[in-house]
Amino acid sequence: MTSSEKISIYVDGSCEENKNVTSQTPAGWGFCVVIGDTGLGKGQGEIIIEKSGKVITENNSKEFIGAEVGSNNTAELCALAHALKWLIIEGSDTNAVIRGDSQYALNIGSGIWKAKANKELALHVQKLWIEVSSFRNLTHDHVRAHRGHRWNERADHLAFRAMQGREPLPVQFWKPGQR
Repeated sequence: MTSSEKISIYVDGSCEENKNVTSQTPAGWGFCVVIGDTGLGKGQGEIIIEKSGKVITENNSKEFIGAEVGSNNTAELCALAHALKWLIIEGSDTNAVIRGDSQYALNIGSGIWKAKANKELALHVQKLWIEVSSFRNLTHDHVRAHRGHRWNERADHLAFRAMQGREPLPVQFWKPGQR
Protein backbone atom coordinates (compact mmCIF):
# COMPACT_ATOMS: atom_id res chain seq x y z
CA MET A 1 0.00 0.00 0.00
CA THR A 2 1.16 3.50 -0.74
CA SER A 3 0.17 6.73 0.98
CA SER A 4 -1.87 7.74 -2.08
CA GLU A 5 -4.14 4.72 -1.76
CA LYS A 6 -7.27 4.96 0.33
CA ILE A 7 -8.54 2.18 2.53
CA SER A 8 -12.10 1.71 3.70
CA ILE A 9 -12.72 0.39 7.18
CA TYR A 10 -16.19 -0.95 7.82
CA VAL A 11 -17.18 -0.98 11.50
CA ASP A 12 -20.19 -2.47 13.24
CA GLY A 13 -21.45 -3.48 16.66
CA SER A 14 -24.01 -6.02 17.78
CA CYS A 15 -26.16 -6.55 20.85
CA GLU A 16 -28.98 -9.06 20.56
CA GLU A 17 -31.08 -7.85 23.49
CA ASN A 18 -30.63 -4.09 23.34
CA LYS A 19 -33.15 -3.39 26.13
CA ASN A 20 -32.41 -2.90 29.82
CA VAL A 21 -28.71 -3.40 29.12
CA THR A 22 -26.20 -4.00 31.91
CA SER A 23 -22.50 -4.71 32.17
CA GLN A 24 -23.44 -8.39 31.74
CA THR A 25 -25.34 -7.91 28.47
CA PRO A 26 -23.35 -9.60 25.67
CA ALA A 27 -22.24 -7.31 22.86
CA GLY A 28 -19.66 -7.61 20.11
CA TRP A 29 -17.74 -5.44 17.68
CA GLY A 30 -16.17 -6.07 14.31
CA PHE A 31 -14.31 -4.28 11.55
CA CYS A 32 -12.89 -5.14 8.18
CA VAL A 33 -10.29 -3.20 6.22
CA VAL A 34 -10.87 -3.13 2.47
CA ILE A 35 -8.61 -1.87 -0.29
CA GLY A 36 -10.01 -1.04 -3.73
CA ASP A 37 -13.51 -0.34 -2.39
CA THR A 38 -15.75 2.19 -4.12
CA GLY A 39 -18.14 2.54 -1.18
CA LEU A 40 -21.13 1.62 -3.36
CA GLY A 41 -21.78 -1.70 -1.62
CA LYS A 42 -21.27 -4.03 -4.56
CA GLY A 43 -18.39 -5.76 -2.82
CA GLN A 44 -15.61 -4.35 -4.93
CA GLY A 45 -12.21 -4.49 -3.33
CA GLU A 46 -10.45 -6.97 -1.14
CA ILE A 47 -10.37 -7.45 2.61
CA ILE A 48 -6.83 -7.09 3.87
CA ILE A 49 -7.63 -7.68 7.54
CA GLU A 50 -10.64 -8.17 9.78
CA LYS A 51 -10.95 -8.25 13.54
CA SER A 52 -13.70 -8.74 16.07
CA GLY A 53 -14.26 -9.25 19.77
CA LYS A 54 -16.57 -8.94 22.73
CA VAL A 55 -17.34 -5.61 24.36
CA ILE A 56 -15.37 -5.58 27.62
CA THR A 57 -17.15 -3.90 30.53
CA GLU A 58 -14.87 -5.01 33.40
CA ASN A 59 -12.82 -1.92 34.22
CA ASN A 60 -10.00 -4.03 35.73
CA SER A 61 -9.45 -5.86 32.42
CA LYS A 62 -6.41 -4.79 30.38
CA GLU A 63 -8.76 -4.73 27.32
CA PHE A 64 -11.21 -2.27 28.92
CA ILE A 65 -11.65 0.90 26.85
CA GLY A 66 -14.54 2.52 28.71
CA ALA A 67 -17.71 0.54 27.91
CA GLU A 68 -19.95 0.45 30.97
CA VAL A 69 -22.68 -1.74 29.47
CA GLY A 70 -23.14 -4.10 26.56
CA SER A 71 -25.34 -2.25 24.08
CA ASN A 72 -25.49 -1.52 20.36
CA ASN A 73 -24.06 1.96 20.94
CA THR A 74 -21.14 0.77 23.07
CA ALA A 75 -20.45 -2.02 20.58
CA GLU A 76 -20.44 0.47 17.68
CA LEU A 77 -18.07 2.78 19.56
CA CYS A 78 -15.82 -0.18 20.47
CA ALA A 79 -15.64 -1.20 16.79
CA LEU A 80 -14.60 2.33 15.92
CA ALA A 81 -12.00 2.39 18.72
CA HIS A 82 -10.45 -0.90 17.61
CA ALA A 83 -10.37 0.20 13.98
CA LEU A 84 -8.65 3.45 14.94
CA LYS A 85 -6.12 1.56 17.07
CA TRP A 86 -5.42 -0.68 14.09
CA LEU A 87 -4.77 2.43 11.98
CA ILE A 88 -2.30 3.73 14.58
CA ILE A 89 -0.40 0.48 15.03
CA GLU A 90 -0.57 -1.30 11.67
CA GLY A 91 -2.23 0.95 9.11
CA SER A 92 0.87 2.42 7.43
CA ASP A 93 0.29 5.99 6.24
CA THR A 94 -2.62 5.49 3.87
CA ASN A 95 -5.67 7.73 3.77
CA ALA A 96 -8.72 6.11 5.34
CA VAL A 97 -12.48 6.37 5.32
CA ILE A 98 -14.40 4.78 8.19
CA ARG A 99 -17.75 3.47 7.01
CA GLY A 100 -20.42 2.46 9.49
CA ASP A 101 -24.16 2.14 9.87
CA SER A 102 -24.26 4.02 13.18
CA GLN A 103 -24.44 7.78 12.75
CA TYR A 104 -24.27 7.91 16.54
CA ALA A 105 -20.85 6.23 16.68
CA LEU A 106 -19.43 8.09 13.68
CA ASN A 107 -20.55 11.51 14.94
CA ILE A 108 -19.56 10.88 18.57
CA GLY A 109 -16.23 9.33 17.60
CA SER A 110 -15.27 12.13 15.22
CA GLY A 111 -16.29 14.78 17.77
CA ILE A 112 -19.20 16.21 15.77
CA TRP A 113 -21.66 15.29 18.54
CA LYS A 114 -21.16 15.48 22.29
CA ALA A 115 -21.75 12.26 24.21
CA LYS A 116 -24.58 12.21 26.74
CA ALA A 117 -23.87 8.56 27.66
CA ASN A 118 -20.86 6.28 27.23
CA LYS A 119 -18.75 9.32 28.13
CA GLU A 120 -15.51 7.52 29.03
CA LEU A 121 -15.70 5.31 25.94
CA ALA A 122 -16.63 8.29 23.74
CA LEU A 123 -13.67 10.32 25.04
CA HIS A 124 -11.33 7.38 24.37
CA VAL A 125 -12.60 7.08 20.78
CA GLN A 126 -12.36 10.85 20.21
CA LYS A 127 -8.72 10.86 21.40
CA LEU A 128 -7.92 8.01 19.00
CA TRP A 129 -9.66 9.89 16.17
CA ILE A 130 -7.58 12.99 16.85
CA GLU A 131 -4.38 10.95 16.98
CA VAL A 132 -5.10 9.17 13.68
CA SER A 133 -6.11 12.48 12.05
CA SER A 134 -2.79 14.00 13.04
CA PHE A 135 -0.88 11.80 10.59
CA ARG A 136 -3.35 10.81 7.86
CA ASN A 137 -6.44 12.04 6.04
CA LEU A 138 -9.32 10.42 7.95
CA THR A 139 -12.98 10.78 6.99
CA HIS A 140 -16.18 8.90 7.73
CA ASP A 141 -19.21 7.90 5.74
CA HIS A 142 -22.60 6.59 6.85
CA VAL A 143 -23.81 3.34 5.25
CA ARG A 144 -27.42 2.19 5.58
CA ALA A 145 -27.69 -0.98 7.66
CA HIS A 146 -28.93 -4.31 6.37
CA ARG A 147 -29.36 -3.13 2.78
CA GLY A 148 -27.06 -5.67 1.16
CA HIS A 149 -23.89 -3.56 1.29
CA ARG A 150 -21.30 -6.34 1.13
CA TRP A 151 -18.60 -4.96 3.45
CA ASN A 152 -21.03 -3.43 5.93
CA GLU A 153 -22.76 -6.83 6.08
CA ARG A 154 -19.36 -8.45 6.69
CA ALA A 155 -18.64 -6.11 9.61
CA ASP A 156 -22.13 -6.95 10.96
CA HIS A 157 -21.34 -10.67 10.67
CA LEU A 158 -18.06 -10.22 12.55
CA ALA A 159 -19.76 -8.24 15.36
CA PHE A 160 -22.73 -10.62 15.64
CA ARG A 161 -20.52 -13.71 15.84
CA ALA A 162 -18.25 -12.03 18.41
CA MET A 163 -21.29 -11.16 20.53
CA GLN A 164 -22.26 -14.84 20.43
CA GLY A 165 -18.72 -15.94 21.28
CA ARG A 166 -18.38 -17.71 17.91
CA GLU A 167 -15.73 -17.48 15.22
CA PRO A 168 -16.73 -15.70 11.99
CA LEU A 169 -17.20 -17.73 8.86
CA PRO A 170 -14.29 -17.48 6.44
CA VAL A 171 -15.15 -14.84 3.84
CA GLN A 172 -15.11 -17.40 1.00
CA PHE A 173 -17.93 -19.36 2.72
CA TRP A 174 -19.93 -16.36 3.88
CA LYS A 175 -22.74 -14.62 1.99
CA PRO A 176 -23.93 -11.03 2.66
CA GLY A 177 -26.77 -11.00 5.17
CA GLN A 178 -25.59 -14.25 6.77
CA ARG A 179 -25.11 -13.79 10.49
